[in-house]
Amino acid sequence: MHVKNTGRCKELLIPGCTVYLEKSDNPNRKTLYDLVAVEAEIGLVNIDSQAPNAVVKEWLATKDYDVVIPEYKYGNSRIDFYMEREEEKFLMEVKGCTLIKDGIGYFPDAPTERGVKHLRELTAATTKGYKAIIAFVIQVEGITEVRPNIDTHPEFGVALAEAKAAGVEVWFLCCKVTKDELAIIM
Repeated sequence: MHVKNTGRCKELLIPGCTVYLEKSDNPNRKTLYDLVAVEAEIGLVNIDSQAPNAVVKEWLATKDYDVVIPEYKYGNSRIDFYMEREEEKFLMEVKGCTLIKDGIGYFPDAPTERGVKHLRELTAATTKGYKAIIAFVIQVEGITEVRPNIDTHPEFGVALAEAKAAGVEVWFLCCKVTKDELAIIM
């Protein structure tokens, strides 16, 4: 079984928990299944780290952007989405949130130098006229807020505060989560 998550998931993957698997259609893989969700005390949590970008792409297609380009090369990074609406240009980085404590989402659940780098790229982009967004896809129902997990990665908290001060928008994208689906419900 392959776990499609780069985080630690130690709060979720505990002995006796119920997990949901997806069978791969690639006969050449070493493992036949991907672990995509887990039943937790807080509800069903989608832990597929590829799902947030996929659901954001679907969601953006329903919005009034003239252009949406995934995996956009900007500066020294590959930003998740570049969008245009009339004369406005947007850069959006997407982060999936699976770590929940006391009804609040926290990100990251493991140190992420890449996440810090992306926040700094978004911060710099605001000085060049871009509308910059960091979108936290909350992969469990009932959670509406994400805070930086400074216990795990203090530098991410600093970079997020700097980004917000520079005008980077922070979006919390709430989702419907079932064993077969993750969908933004905004």
